[in-house]
Amino acid sequence: ASAGSPEQHAPASAKPGSYEDWCVEHEVPESQCTRCNPSLIPAFQATQDWCAEHGLPESHCRACNPTLKITRPPQAGGN
Repeated sequence: ASAGSPEQHAPASAKPGSYEDWCVEHEVPESQCTRCNPSLIPAFQATQDWCAEHGLPESHCRACNPTLKITRPPQAGGN
């Protein structure tokens, strides 16, 4: 799939925290992806969860936290 294709991003109807709520391009939940949705940035900054050096939430910054594992939730029904 090419960048920006529908398979790369969650549908607008995806429930946050679900399998469908996943940004394949950036490997984080779509509902938390500041690279796809910059309007989320102030909320992360307000909770002191921001890496100014890399422009990402600290909780998503693999450069600062090389052992960080963000895993996609399993599909409903265990499929």
